[in-house]
Amino acid sequence: MRSLINSLLAQENHFNSTEDILTWIEKRNREVEVSVRPIPFRELKGWSFDKKTGNLCHDSGKFFSIVGIDVYKNQDWVERWQQPIINQPEVGYLGIICKEFGGVLYFLLQAKIEPGNVNCVQLSPTLQATRSNYSCVHGGKKPDYLDYFRKVKPRQIIIDQLQSEQGARFFRKRNRNIIIKVEEDIEVGEDFRWLTLGQIKSLMKRDNVVNMDTRTVLSGLSFKIEPGVIGDGLLEGVGKQLMRSEQCLSGEYTIDGVLHNISELKSRYELLVDKIPLKDVSEWMVTDTEIVRYDSQYFKILGVDVVIANREVSRWCQPIVKPMQEGLCVLFVQMRDGVLHFLLQAKVECGNFDVVEFAPTIQCLTGDFRTSSRIPMYVKEFIGGSLKGQVLVDTKQSEEGGRFYHEQNRNVVFMLDESEHIDLRENFFWLTLGQIKEFLRYNNYLNIQVRSLISQLCY
Repeated sequence: MRSLINSLLAQENHFNSTEDILTWIEKRNREVEVSVRPIPFRELKGWSFDKKTGNLCHDSGKFFSIVGIDVYKNQDWVERWQQPIINQPEVGYLGIICKEFGGVLYFLLQAKIEPGNVNCVQLSPTLQATRSNYSCVHGGKKPDYLDYFRKVKPRQIIIDQLQSEQGARFFRKRNRNIIIKVEEDIEVGEDFRWLTLGQIKSLMKRDNVVNMDTRTVLSGLSFKIEPGVIGDGLLEGVGKQLMRSEQCLSGEYTIDGVLHNISELKSRYELLVDKIPLKDVSEWMVTDTEIVRYDSQYFKILGVDVVIANREVSRWCQPIVKPMQEGLCVLFVQMRDGVLHFLLQAKVECGNFDVVEFAPTIQCLTGDFRTSSRIPMYVKEFIGGSLKGQVLVDTKQSEEGGRFYHEQNRNVVFMLDESEHIDLRENFFWLTLGQIKEFLRYNNYLNIQVRSLISQLCY
């Protein structure tokens, strides 16, 4: 789709300059009333602890709940543990409307405030809603533009996938990532703006401007081009190398070879997860104000009273997960036999839908290497600065603010010099960008952290 390539390269548009978008975000931050106040669980209106299980549930039985899980896996250092986890079996919409203007594809994004956002307003998809939200269980109005997605015709669909959420925090949670193209004129609401893909990627270079949901949806876009285009001065440098890698479906492995290796790992790695009552989770305790581990590691769960004036419901209460430290997500890139390859790991996480998913080269909490003797692969070399190469991406990006309070990861894409040699374990694979995008066409192959990093690649 030539209009998509044009959009990728367009850094400005005649509707809104990038500076206009930043000014608009600041304006909405000033204008919209926002209050997020921690409260004791007894004041958490609409929520209660089940008397039998101790699970924290919404009185409607909808939205989500906090339950316990007992986990066994035979990979990595810790084989067995228990923890709270978010149980949200609903499949929600993460949807973006796009439309072509003058041969350029534009994407309709929303200035959305979530209770856990670091900086209140972030750019979210056109539609970002759980089933409970769009079914109006909360008693409020329907989300804007919902009917465009519910009544979509097959010819309008650019991507339509079920993709996973954070495997360490959600129990087998998936959302429908969908981009649709419209031909008709549509009304653009006060909290919505048209942007080119180039503008969105430019804004991703800033910390916490483009939210996680937008990043995961846009990661699924594939840039297939006609032969010769990338040699005609359209792209240069890293952009040209990225585009060449995107066209390449066979690198150090074929697609069939990768599938074979993943099937082999899935058959060898065990992941046994049983839901258990929250009250029975060992090493965690429930106080009047938080669900927290005895040593205050990993995360805790709070209750919050929320006021956001421009939402479908302007006031509500909910539990929210607060991290105890930031995370680090690093993707190594290297030219191998003349083609850019990306180093992914097949990672087992307790909430995974199908045992393993591809993850970034490094995906860990900062405490995993600052306070532990068990340092994840490649962290020592990366943090110590012993690796030669150049940084392509280095930002702090938020996790989903509807469930996580001020949680952000350092996102890095690091291009290794060709002279650097990396020893690989059995669960690490060098893949081309074309192979990664091929796996993104299907469900549950790439986790949300690596999708976030892929979306931030600038051409």
